[in-house]
Amino acid sequence: MTRAADFAAWFGPDAFDATYGYDLAALRGVRPCPTPPGFAEHWRARYQRARAVHGTMRRAALGPVGAHELYRIDFPGTDDRRLGGWLALPRDGRVHRGVVQSHGYGGRSGPEPGILSPGTAVLWPVARGLPTASLMPDLPALAAEHVLVGIDSVDSYILGGCAEDIWCAATALRDAVGQVPLHFVGESFGGGIGALALPWDDRFVSGVLRVPSFGQYDLRLQMPCTGSGEAVRSHVAAHPGARAVLAFFDASTAATFLDVPMLLGCALWDPAVPPPGQFGVRNAIDGAEEFVSDAGHAEYPGEAEQLAAWQRRVHGFIDEVDRIAAP
Repeated sequence: MTRAADFAAWFGPDAFDATYGYDLAALRGVRPCPTPPGFAEHWRARYQRARAVHGTMRRAALGPVGAHELYRIDFPGTDDRRLGGWLALPRDGRVHRGVVQSHGYGGRSGPEPGILSPGTAVLWPVARGLPTASLMPDLPALAAEHVLVGIDSVDSYILGGCAEDIWCAATALRDAVGQVPLHFVGESFGGGIGALALPWDDRFVSGVLRVPSFGQYDLRLQMPCTGSGEAVRSHVAAHPGARAVLAFFDASTAATFLDVPMLLGCALWDPAVPPPGQFGVRNAIDGAEEFVSDAGHAEYPGEAEQLAAWQRRVHGFIDEVDRIAAP
């Protein structure tokens, strides 16, 4: 940030205070939620289940994107589902790393070429039930409905299945390009799911999470928002027993188990994903690199410059992880 943010001027007198009363110092003091008994065992069992999934990725060529060839794909997931997405492979055939890039709770209508770089294969999966590539008749596509699917049981809650989708995407990508190191990039919904999925999968050598969701439910459940968290907040108010389920899907709790290099992008003002939840994830990770933006899930002055700086930081971070890890 190069100047003080003026949220009142940017977002108008009718906008609610999406800092939730936290300045940067207070945000850096947010701690992750405590770990419930059986947390790690639950996630390790899920991971082993997902690693047992194998099958054929189906590809349809879409043509070149710069130095990469782009494909529309689908691949096997858990629960006998097939997940959709896009795959980009270097046209010269030389791959030294892979990237799995997730998405926000609106799903994805196509790939995000900004992550492409030489020697990098990228898979953009779409989580089960979400538009446009993984729509399914038994799952709602609307975020406010999707986020409540199976919420009354640790074994059935949809966020667990979405984490399994990341592991199955990693399997599909490695099946396509070989045993290269993998990096994860996720934003909002994808950032939160990444925090849940990465600690248990040693195929990933780094993670990049921007404005991650699903962090610090002790605070989030007290904070009205415009994102999927509002549906969860309302549900838990009416069904308090669901809070115990959410303890197993708290991204800040899961992040305490991360032991690979991480880059966290968090916002000071965000009406969709309250910043205390984002920083709960960031603060759970000792040694994480940090990028603080003025706002998230909103247009604001200087947004383009900050997003460009973030993109440069992501590429530099991944390059540095690979450089340090190189034999």
